[in-house]
Amino acid sequence: MPRTALLLMDLQNCHVPQVADDYLPHAVRALRTARAAGVPVIHVALQLRPGHVDAHPFNKTFGDLPPHLFTADDPGTAIHPDVAPADGEIVVYKNRVSAFTGNNLQQILVAQGIDHLVLAGIATSGIVLSTALQAADLDYRVTVLSDACADPKPSVHDTLVSDVLTQRGEVTTVEAWGHTLHTGS
Repeated sequence: MPRTALLLMDLQNCHVPQVADDYLPHAVRALRTARAAGVPVIHVALQLRPGHVDAHPFNKTFGDLPPHLFTADDPGTAIHPDVAPADGEIVVYKNRVSAFTGNNLQQILVAQGIDHLVLAGIATSGIVLSTALQAADLDYRVTVLSDACADPKPSVHDTLVSDVLTQRGEVTTVEAWGHTLHTGS
């Protein structure tokens, strides 16, 4: 029997202010929809080791970050309280762009029998794109919730959800996804 999980990705205090003000309610709705339907929720967040010993200086994204950012002590790294994990929900920390990098996410998915990933998060051009591509290559079924993903550049988000991500999986809205959960289709 196929099993679905919702991945809420990089919904951290430092990322939420970088996208449109009307974004967060869509992510909250995705979370509530999953919980109401009994769909497992996995929270994925960026967290580097103290001193960034896991960030190579040549890495364009992480190599030049100030050493206090994205560590366990950085308040910006915390998951936004509106989408905070409930008791029993899994939290996975990553140290690169993809949700699969630097952690045991794939092991958790296999152990839980999950073969369908529903993606929501910030940024569409970062973790959503990277995770969708890797998940598709790992033979997961992928659904991207277009309104529960956002990017600091809305035009990039629009291009990715309409032209790129549709080639690796399904792109839908939170409302349409919720309807499939209730109808079983």
